[in-house]
Order: sequence, then C-alpha cells, then structure tokens
Amino acid sequence: MRTAPTILHLDMDAFFASVEQASKPSLRGKAVVVGGLGPRGVVATASYEARVFGVHSAMPMGQARRLAPHAAYLVPRFTFYRSISERVMELLRALSPLVEPLSLDEAFVDLEAGQMAWDERSARLAGVKLRADIRAVTGLTGSVGLAASKMLAKIASEEAKPDGLVVIEPGSERAMLAPMSVRTLPGVGPATGDHLRRAGITTVGEIVEAGEDELVRLLGKAHGHGLYAMALARDDRPVVAERETKSVSVEDTYDVDIHDRTRVGLEVQRLAERCVRRLREARLSGRTIVLKVRRYDFSTLTRSETLRGPTDDPAVIREAAARLLESVDTTGGVRLLGVGVSGLADYTQEDLFAQAAGERTTARGPVEERVATPAEEQPALAERSWPAGHDVRHAEFGHGWVQGSGLGRVTVRFETPSSKPGRVRTFRVDDPDLEAADPLPLVSREPDGGGAASGAGDHAVSSVPASLPKSWSGSGGGAATSRP
Repeated sequence: MRTAPTILHLDMDAFFASVEQASKPSLRGKAVVVGGLGPRGVVATASYEARVFGVHSAMPMGQARRLAPHAAYLVPRFTFYRSISERVMELLRALSPLVEPLSLDEAFVDLEAGQMAWDERSARLAGVKLRADIRAVTGLTGSVGLAASKMLAKIASEEAKPDGLVVIEPGSERAMLAPMSVRTLPGVGPATGDHLRRAGITTVGEIVEAGEDELVRLLGKAHGHGLYAMALARDDRPVVAERETKSVSVEDTYDVDIHDRTRVGLEVQRLAERCVRRLREARLSGRTIVLKVRRYDFSTLTRSETLRGPTDDPAVIREAAARLLESVDTTGGVRLLGVGVSGLADYTQEDLFAQAAGERTTARGPVEERVATPAEEQPALAERSWPAGHDVRHAEFGHGWVQGSGLGRVTVRFETPSSKPGRVRTFRVDDPDLEAADPLPLVSREPDGGGAASGAGDHAVSSVPASLPKSWSGSGGGAATSRP
C-alpha cells in the first residue's frame, strides 16, 4: 500500500435528487425521491431531507410513499444526469490520466499518476480544489475521501457525506477501522452482516480477533480470505482508467431471505428489466444471459444461456432469466439475486425473440403486444407522455416542469434553476401550447478562475475555504470533516 493518501474517491451527494433540487427552486430543502413511479417501481435516489423519514435507494416506491407521503416523487432524467456526470468526469481527468468511473456519480482518481499529489497536504489541497470546481461548474456538491488505497478512500468519502472531505493518514488505518461496523467493509451486506453477528462478530476489530480460519469457516474460502484482508486494511488494487466493459449486471441483497418461489421469480423479472435499462443506456447488447443466486447457506450458484446473437430486447432477457431460474433450487431461501448480460456488442440481432419463443411469429410482435394500448385507453397514453419532473415549455408561460398528470390534465410549475419558486398551472394533456423541452443548465455561467457558481440557489461557495479539513487521527480513530 502507498505511504501517502494519494487515491481519491469522489461520490456526488444524492446525485439524482440533488440535480432535481438544483433545477427546481421550489424543491430546494424539501424531500425529493427519484425513481420508478409504477406499482413495481423502486427508489433510485432520495434527497437527504427524504432520508430523514427512512427512504433510501433500492426501496420499493410504495414503501417510500408510506414513509414520506409529502415528498416530491419524480421520474429520472438519465440523459440530463449523464450530461452533468460528463462535466464532473472532465474535472477528474484534469487531475490525473487514471480515473476509474464506478457510476454516473462516483469515481476513483490516482492523484499520484497525475503528479497532483505526493503527500498528505498536496492530496488535501487537490481534494479541496476539486470540490470547489465541481460546485462552480455544476452547482452541486460532492464528498471526497483520500487514502492510500481504494477501499479506504471509499470509506473516507462515505464518512465525509454530505458535502465534506476526509483524509485517512497512512499508518492510522487499523485503529480507524477497528471500532467500525462490519457493514463498513465492501461486500458485507445485510445477510453477511447478520451471519457474522450471530457468530459474535459486529466490528472490524472483532473480525481481526476471530482470525482468518474462522472467517473462512463462516463465509467460505474466497469471501473469508477477502474479508480478513480488508479488515487488516490490505488493498493493493490499482486505479484502472476507462476499463472496457465486459458485462452489464444488476443484483439485490435482501434483508430477509426470500422463501416464496413466486416472489423469487418476480424479483428475477424485475432485475432483468433493470439490466436491460443499463444495457440501453450504454448503447450495448449482449448474447449471454447470466443468473446469480446466493442461497440461505451462502452458497452461490450461477447459470448462463448463450443466444445466437446479441440482444437488448427485454422480453428475450426476461424469458432467458426465467428459464435459468427453473434449474435452480431455492428451497431454504434466497439471500441475493442477480441478472447480467455478457458477450457485449453495439448492435442487436432482430430475430432473437423467435429463438427465445419459437411459437411466436416475429421478433417485434410480442414486445409491441406488451406495450400496446387499446384505442379506448388513448387518453391514458397521452398522460404518460408527461412524466413527473420532466421539462416542458409553454408558449405563453415559458419553461417549467411537470408536477403530475392524470384524468386528462397535466399540472406544471413554471420556474428555472436561476428563478424564484414559480407558479403552478394546469392544462389539458393535449394543449397545443405545451410541449416537451430540454433541461436548462444548472449554472448560468462558467467559473472565472474558480470563483463562486451562480444559478444554484443557496449553494454558493468560495474556491478557497477558510480552513482546510482535518485528517483522521490514528490514535483516536475519529473523524473530522470539512463542511464549507
């Protein structure tokens, strides 16, 4: 491991929800939940105001509505989020050629490779400048962790949230980790954490005390060895820039084992849909469908099926995942499910659906049948063209966003990122003066030399903070974070 905290981890704060608050003045400081709004929708991101009520990502949207009934519930604007993410990634690449994006709102940076840092002070200065630049360019906040390894940098950024910076000084790692919950370590979800708790292990220090052999006995060889190394703060993984995507996958770990076979099947179908969305966002397709099942006893099974050619057809991938599930015994309960696609390509094979369901006539017919709407339901189709939270423009009232729609009406709040909270008006869904619009920039001007950003509501920040954030002390194991 390194002798200086020159690996940086950036995690944007409640990214999707923060973008929505920055672009909608009336939502600033209020609970905002972004995700699928249908009966099987899940939360993608919740603002910190919504998290106070217990709402969190991956939660069923119905549960979120019960916990925070007065929150604003919005449909994601992934194209807009991606455009903002690209601006942030440009700032990271200005620091180093070694930037490893993990998602739209998260990445590792090797500051040493960019000659931006070589010791604790230079690393801290780079982190402070990055946070100021992000706010100036996007109007948003991000939390930064700095450490000598990727694992510790990620832990540091989590401790820095929201809108902070934490440095873990080399030599203090073991003392810092010891009192932390086992859930702090990567790969320790609710199920693994509960398994360790039943064995009397609740902190990272107790993992070290238990010893490697006991971890292997409890969790298996690979997981046990890996978890013990992490508890000792051992992590030599390099930051890998722009690595080629070899597969696209999604998985969920469940707080309580799923025993109902029907529920397992529904979860697999939901995961297949999410996997398809990721494929399409990346403009990819794949020919090998993979199902992952971790059972009650921590045994993990994978099943795969290779098609004749690549596809991004949701019906094909759902049916393949369902067939793979038929070969898996889920008796006793399921802790984790995952669906993935590998063998990636940037094109699709149009007739794959006939392969997946030979009795059907065409590749496109079944998909159209799934989404087609009878003539008598055309008004409902028009309503669905106005997703909550998306941008619109009215010929008379200007730019706004959809608060909601139904019963042939659409309600719009007219405001922009740089305006005061706007007024609300309701129109017929077929009003000829109302049309979909592109999002407006969150910041009205570019930064001039790292100055304050405008157009971000109450979020104005100086490029030079009054004081630098303090590091974690190896002796105390506590943390001090910067909150400019």
